[in-house]
Amino acid sequence: MRMLARNDSLVTEFILAGLTDRPELQQPLFYLFLMIYIVTMMGNLGLIVLIGINSHLHTLMYYFLFNLSFIDLCYSSVFTPKMLMNFASKKNIISYIGCMTQLFFFLFFVISECYMLTLMAYDRYVAICNPLLYKVTMSHEMCSVLTLAAYAMGFAGATVHTGYMLKLTFCNANIINHYLCDIIPLLQLSCTSTYVNEVVVLIVVGINITIPSFTILISYIFILISILHIRSTQGRSKAFSTCSSHIISISLFFGSATFMYLKYSSPESMDQRKVSSIFYTNVGPMLNPLIYSLRNKDVKVALRKTLIKIQRRMAMKNDSSVIEFILMGLTDKPELQPPLFFLLLVNYVVTVMGNLSLINLICLNSHLHTPMYFFLFNLSFIDLCYSFVITPKMLMSFLSERNIISFAGCMTQLFFYCFFVSSECYVLTAMACDRYVAICKPLLYTVTMSRRVCSLLMSGSYMMGFACAMVLTECTIRLIFCDSNIINHYMCEPFPLLQLSCSNTYASQLVVSIVAFKVIIPSSLIIFLSYTLILFNVLHMSSSKGRSKAFSTCGSHIITVGLFYAFGMLTHVKPSSAGFVDQGKFFSVFYTNVVPMLNPLIYSLRNRDVKLAVKKTLKRITS
Repeated sequence: MRMLARNDSLVTEFILAGLTDRPELQQPLFYLFLMIYIVTMMGNLGLIVLIGINSHLHTLMYYFLFNLSFIDLCYSSVFTPKMLMNFASKKNIISYIGCMTQLFFFLFFVISECYMLTLMAYDRYVAICNPLLYKVTMSHEMCSVLTLAAYAMGFAGATVHTGYMLKLTFCNANIINHYLCDIIPLLQLSCTSTYVNEVVVLIVVGINITIPSFTILISYIFILISILHIRSTQGRSKAFSTCSSHIISISLFFGSATFMYLKYSSPESMDQRKVSSIFYTNVGPMLNPLIYSLRNKDVKVALRKTLIKIQRRMAMKNDSSVIEFILMGLTDKPELQPPLFFLLLVNYVVTVMGNLSLINLICLNSHLHTPMYFFLFNLSFIDLCYSFVITPKMLMSFLSERNIISFAGCMTQLFFYCFFVSSECYVLTAMACDRYVAICKPLLYTVTMSRRVCSLLMSGSYMMGFACAMVLTECTIRLIFCDSNIINHYMCEPFPLLQLSCSNTYASQLVVSIVAFKVIIPSSLIIFLSYTLILFNVLHMSSSKGRSKAFSTCGSHIITVGLFYAFGMLTHVKPSSAGFVDQGKFFSVFYTNVVPMLNPLIYSLRNRDVKLAVKKTLKRITS
């Protein structure tokens, strides 16, 4: 209330217009930026942890890189969740206070990054031009002071901008032509004079871009002069490689930021600004950890050491003498190896091509941007992912005499396999609920199955999958494996691993059975109830055409559910025994290989909308 009273604004909330208003681009952009956000979070968190746990990275260069990753992590979290919401909802509303808070933190981290990149350039200048004075000049105390100064400049800049923004009055117009609360789009929205604010923007942004970029330029001029005086080509090459990662980061950040702010403000240029801002708000934070890890020997060495440590700890955590397993494969009969290899290779190619095609088809055709196809998109994505987890290693067993997988690799495969299989159960359940609402409550369909509800259902499905995978993997890691290391399967699966353990597996078997039942029973019960109510509703339809349409709408899903759950139950819902594992291998081929291949075929051959989309897409390609 104090914020509103301070500037007498009539507006209490804003609507973020987002990146684009084209409906056909909303879904593909949502997944694109979701992937960028995940990679950004994982990459920067990974780099922070890597620097933290590796003592040879406890140098001043990596101290600044640690802070850079921390800033990238924070400021991508300030706006990306709200940006993603814009793709998932019709109106992405943000309160006046929320908007000003987002503006403050966004500016704080962006300005701090400007000065952090400047400090990194200065650090490289001292390291290359004055190596003998490096430890004295760049002492720990000096680096701490410089880092605090960078954050202080960020705080000062953000406070000035936000303070002057609070003085503006916003009347009736409340649609911000951007995906975040930024200075320029907010100035365009004000119904009072913005002259003072524009002057402040030019001064503060000018200072925060000019001083850092001038310092960086001077630093690299001196570095270049110093490198050219180095006699050995190896020395010059090493000096250039040390600076190259930083130069790429600077170019991306300052180039797009300069275009965004130091340009005359007009509504026509706002769309260009939005596209430009993506580079320093989304692409830059994602690429920074990749640039500094892929082009840096120290980080590569640290990553290898950390992975080795994790692998050893995983093996030592349960006092196991086994550090690797041998996957027996689908069969040990030599005469069956070549035909099975080609059969499963064809199956894998069809699975990948089919699911990728269906994903692209749903993205490219706006008439498929409905809840039903949103769920189908996720189903295809899951099928694609878990076939990647299993099939390449399975095909290896046909080509090599011993298909070896490390302990850590086995546990990783187990985790992702359990994650995607459990998630698929819940996605199929969500699809059954969607069909129930569409047929039994058609008038309430758009309200009940809104974008937000569909997004929550999918998030819940993935969270349940993650929880199940965590429990099953943790139970398996706790088991002790002695001398026997031959897994009687083509993948790392709970039951064959339980048989291999030399410790008591009663508790683990109980947990695996409970988790399997918890995933299968509630989801299959919801699907059964949904289709019972659908059948009851269809039988009460007066027209035969309506009944036929309702049955054809559900037909594809019923076939998929029938195949998946039938073979899933035959594989898992039985006590583990040596004889059962051989049967389990046969049945599991159907739901790990055959079902992911059939799903896109079932939904395309039996679906008019998909057939129409295929025809339209082919016409576009040929024309």
